[in-house]
Amino acid sequence: MEESLEIRSFEFDQLPSATQFASQIESSNIPAVFKGCIKDWKAFSNWNPTEGGLDYLQERLGTSVVEAMLSRTAPIFYGDIRRHERVALPFSTFIGLCKQHKQKMYDGCDDYVEPELHRQVDSNLESPSLLSGDVAPQQLYLAQAPIMSAENEETVQLETLKEDIATPAFLETKKLAAINLWMNNAKSKSSAHYDPHHNLLCIVAGCKQVVLWPPAASPMLYPMSVYGEASNHSSISLENPDFSIYPRAEHSGEYSQKVILHAGDALFIPEGWFHQVDSDDLTIAVNFWWRSSIMSSLSEHMDAYYLRRILRRERLKRHACEIHTNGELDSMEHDLDQSCQKQDLKGKEPQQRILLQKIGPCSLQALHDLVSLVHDCVNVADINQPMQSSSTFNSELNVKNDNGKIMTTEMFHLEDDPIAKILWTLEPHALQEVFVVMAHNFPRTLEVLILHLLSPVGAEVLTRKFDDMDQKTSEEDRKKFYQVFYGAFDDQFAAMDAILNQKELFALQRKCPN
Repeated sequence: MEESLEIRSFEFDQLPSATQFASQIESSNIPAVFKGCIKDWKAFSNWNPTEGGLDYLQERLGTSVVEAMLSRTAPIFYGDIRRHERVALPFSTFIGLCKQHKQKMYDGCDDYVEPELHRQVDSNLESPSLLSGDVAPQQLYLAQAPIMSAENEETVQLETLKEDIATPAFLETKKLAAINLWMNNAKSKSSAHYDPHHNLLCIVAGCKQVVLWPPAASPMLYPMSVYGEASNHSSISLENPDFSIYPRAEHSGEYSQKVILHAGDALFIPEGWFHQVDSDDLTIAVNFWWRSSIMSSLSEHMDAYYLRRILRRERLKRHACEIHTNGELDSMEHDLDQSCQKQDLKGKEPQQRILLQKIGPCSLQALHDLVSLVHDCVNVADINQPMQSSSTFNSELNVKNDNGKIMTTEMFHLEDDPIAKILWTLEPHALQEVFVVMAHNFPRTLEVLILHLLSPVGAEVLTRKFDDMDQKTSEEDRKKFYQVFYGAFDDQFAAMDAILNQKELFALQRKCPN
């Protein structure tokens, strides 16, 4: 972790003013811990489970109906809507679960299921409950229960709790988007995710461990597709991460920082920072969300301009890191080893580091040509549009392969499609070498190649090569290759769709050439 991104900690007598927070902490976009920040809240004593806090909350909110997360993978709670349910239940019922767990903790028993309590849950609900008799209390987590919501006032369930909390003085000038209650009766773990707002997480009771990653570490965490409902969550499983599918994740710890928050502490989590949270038994927290000054001042009509600037900056950074396309093969190999090792190869196993030295000269030349083509051909302003190939159909082209053998294409002319031509000239083994090296060392270049630059002819050539490769390799080797190849993409299904869509377009163009 770079020193400039290290998390700072402030004691209670060092808490910043609103002006200091905005100018010195929030503007840096780096997390900060505030010790004892909320110890003067009424909630700090009133909600404490060891001092009758559960009875207090039950009296205040017993009739309110709240939504809780139900996870079959408890104690892990994934944000992906496919891996949890949202269930409605009376707040008094959830408090009853907390009381039961508290008693079991004192009795020294954590393994329990109480059928009578489940029947109570069902009988207290006006509508049919989604809970069933095989649901254990520790599978429920009261997550993001709104105390205040600027956008959806009708969803606010726990407004009366505002009397027991106070907005920290250094946030008094902020226009809050939401205030939420977070409460778990048993130990829990949340999946790694980022928030679209600045966040101040305040611990009222219990303890939380928070692991944080800066936005620049996003590729290490494989965020879900931007088109999905959980695009701000990592795809990586917490209980059993598969590093063969997500190889970069194995070294994500090198970019993380860990903080322990106790009752009374608060943590500022800037927007875009990934965080994964572990909570102790009977932990209660409140968080404040507000829009950053950048997002608040970003006019919609400027979106296209800023997106273009960001894409251009990213392209230049990747260009400088991945390869210096000067046409010299020896220089390329040196640059790949030296320039990219710091970011792309950092922490990787020796076997992966020497992939570049092990591939054959023809494969290395093809790798050089493909990476150069991607960098030379991408029009940043139109990166979301696939490259249109000018290749023609129903003619022949003689091409030499690695062994000097003359190969003839019967269905298309490759002269005007340099990417398709490079792919066609490679033997299956050489093509496999090239893609494995790209997946390990240049994943974003491979992503651009497949998602944005692959033409219909290129897709046809690629799938033919894949078919040929499949016939000449074992099932185990095929599985390993495709795991590495598709694992380089943030959205593996998007890569598959891109190849198949272009292949279908090739078939259509061949059928109707005019």
